[in-house]
This record gives sequence, structure tokens and C-alpha cells, in this order.
Amino acid sequence: MMSVIDTDADLIERSARGQPEAFVAVVQRHEVAVHGFLARRAGRQAADDLLAEVWTRAFAGRIGYDTGRGDARPWLYGIARNVLRAHWRASARETCGAAAARPEDPWDEVIDRLDSASGARALGPALRALPTAEREVLLLVAWEQLTPGEAAAVVGIPQGTARSRLHRARAALRMALATTATDGAEEGT
Repeated sequence: MMSVIDTDADLIERSARGQPEAFVAVVQRHEVAVHGFLARRAGRQAADDLLAEVWTRAFAGRIGYDTGRGDARPWLYGIARNVLRAHWRASARETCGAAAARPEDPWDEVIDRLDSASGARALGPALRALPTAEREVLLLVAWEQLTPGEAAAVVGIPQGTARSRLHRARAALRMALATTATDGAEEGT
């Protein structure tokens, strides 16, 4: 019998030890967040298909889950990140001639889907200008509401490295947005 206080680790462990139905509660807890993670990076339609692959891989890999981590969301985002990379590689192969021109990490498409308000218009170029590693940690913290430590687990880097990438990304965005605001104020005068 599952109780309200079961952690993800408890449910995953129970699932791995002969009660596979316990994994359903983990899916129910995180399906909206994981789908959002995928949709923001690959579009809603692709996210629907990719989500099934995330759950398939998570279920298959549940035996190796670190039960010392009560919250499975960073682990699931790590799986989702790997599924996305495989999707982007397959998409690049399918487009043959355009494969060399298309980056593996389609952040331009993600940024284009941002809100078109003036702040977002300034944010898009500032985000695109960030190094990929810094942008990835920033978006995990900002969009997915992970802690820097959880973002580090998703990306597979030390926590200190994630914190420094996040700090550099935030500083660069502040500077870029301040410059944009200053330029806009000068144009208005």
C-alpha cells in the first residue's frame, strides 16, 4: 500500500523489488514537469513522443537509481536530456544536407518560442549569446525550477561547477539586459 509520504526513492525501490506498479506514482508526480522540459526544447508534438521514451528508459533503469536521492526529478531530467540529444541527432541525420548546418542543440528554436514581449525580445539574443554549458544550467534552474545541485546532477557535473556556470550566466544576462535597456532609453530620447 502506497502512502502519501512515500518518496520517489521509496517508490522506485519498491518498483525494482517486485512491485512495478509503484513506479506509476513516480510517473504521475513528474509527468507534467518532464513533458514541459521536453516541450520547451523540442516542441509540444515531439515532446509527446519523447516522453514515452523517457518513461521507458526510466523504468528500465530504475534498478540503478540512487535511493539516497529522495526526489527523482533531476534523475528524470537527466534521462530526458539524453533522449533529447538522441532525438536531435536523429533529426540531424534525417535532414542530410542540412545536418552540417544544424546544431545539435537547437536553442534558437527554443528562444523563438519565448513570449514576444519586449523583455523576451531582449532576452532571446542574450540567452543565445551565452555559452551552451552556462545556458543549460541557467535554464534548468529558471525553467525547471531545479536547485543548482539538482541541475548539476542532470548535466553530470560537480555542484560547484554548476553554481559557477549559473553565476556567470546570470551576470552575463544582467549585463546584456542592462545594455539593452540603456540602448532603448537612448533611442527614446
